[in-house]
Amino acid sequence: MSRVLIDTDILSYYFKGDEDVIGHFEKYLKNYDLLEISLITYYAIIGGLLVKSALKQLVIFEDFVAENIVVPLTDISAKISAELYSSLRQNGNIVDDIDLLIAGIAIENDMTLATNNERHFGKNSWFTN
Repeated sequence: MSRVLIDTDILSYYFKGDEDVIGHFEKYLKNYDLLEISLITYYAIIGGLLVKSALKQLVIFEDFVAENIVVPLTDISAKISAELYSSLRQNGNIVDDIDLLIAGIAIENDMTLATNNERHFGKNSWFTN
């Protein structure tokens, strides 16, 4: 099992108590000590919680982050993301910049992306049956 980068949607399911996601996390944590999210996911979750003034949930999320890993966006992952953007755009496909940045981080770090966003990432995600 390779390292997994947890996408924003999966992390949201986790915090909502989704049993499937919790089960996947428990199974993953038998092989790895920590969960990993991208700096982009960190930004998206914090932003969403601040908009809703969800201060209690913000504390819970910050506690989660303190116990796990936030994988940074580097110049290499940004370049990979830009190459993905260019290739997709040339083929008439448009994907959100946030999703491309997350993909670039996963590719640079040789990680599988755990996502439920089939529209942008296809059916090859960690949670697809």
